[in-house]
Amino acid sequence: MDRIVGARAAQGARGRAGLADAFREAFAAHPSGVAVITAAGPRGPVGLTASSVISVAVAPPVLAFSLSSTRGSVGALLASSQLAVHLLTSADEELARRFSAAGIDRFGPDLDWHPAPTGEPLLETRGTILRCRVLTRTPVAGSSLVAAQVTDILVVGTTAVPSEGPLVHFRRGYHRVAADG
Repeated sequence: MDRIVGARAAQGARGRAGLADAFREAFAAHPSGVAVITAAGPRGPVGLTASSVISVAVAPPVLAFSLSSTRGSVGALLASSQLAVHLLTSADEELARRFSAAGIDRFGPDLDWHPAPTGEPLLETRGTILRCRVLTRTPVAGSSLVAAQVTDILVVGTTAVPSEGPLVHFRRGYHRVAADG
């Protein structure tokens, strides 16, 4: 217990900037699932890679995620009432990289996708796609926390559990996890 108390005191002494750095480092060492979130923007389809998607409720199904800007794709996603959240598998690492890259046409001619009936882009992925209706957008410390109700679940095969393992983000990189553990 002395070690924990000492660690807290040391972080507190770092000040606000030091605490922010320690917070980033703590979450860099905490693995999270990887998703691509897409929407129909005013100038065409938009999307980005996110590792902040969480399950909030089951009945009705609600998820949440955070966005740390309001420019570009993020602004269009925040303005949209319909989203598609693509939960990526280990076979989808290229999609994660594509939608996290800046300055490229993420929906270029070499990307397989089609619009849902409500307009949001649905990517060809091995993972599960959750079509969502945005419920709330809450500003939090320069970011936005978005809560969305799942309206439809699209799966590859006959079950919502993909045959491939998940793609996770850990220590600022993508890692593949085998489906069998």
